[in-house]
Amino acid sequence: MIRVARLPADEKAILSFINGLQDYEAAFEPDRRRDPDFAMEHWRDLQHRHTEKHGVILIAEDFVPEVGGKPVGWAFAHDEVGELFVVEPERRHGYLAELYVTPQARGKGLGRALIQGCEDWARARGHKLFMVGVLANNPAAIRAYEGAGYTPYGISMRRYL
Repeated sequence: MIRVARLPADEKAILSFINGLQDYEAAFEPDRRRDPDFAMEHWRDLQHRHTEKHGVILIAEDFVPEVGGKPVGWAFAHDEVGELFVVEPERRHGYLAELYVTPQARGKGLGRALIQGCEDWARARGHKLFMVGVLANNPAAIRAYEGAGYTPYGISMRRYL
């Protein structure tokens, strides 16, 4: 089940999802912060973006009969404005900034349901385009987004000096 986050009740789960994503990405991207303050700092930044960019926070629940819905994942999307060189109808678009599903809940379609929920939110906001950024060294995420109909748009490149 996918629902809109209930704050502050979902904050503890969201903080664990932030840390979970950092731990997951650290396996293939060594620049990930994993210090004790990171999750709360990032959460504060996301709350600010949520307000400033008219965002949505969705929670994925895995229903357990004895206890009801247990949060097992989340997504955060917001309005984004692209560069001036992009045609006007596509400049303002939705952007999927965060997506995480706990390891034990993967493979049940919850990630795809979170993506769909964010796309529905974007359509309701009048967006004709929805974008997501993916780390190049995360082939599982790339496959998941391609499976949901996403195609590559740009490539960011880096060189350490």
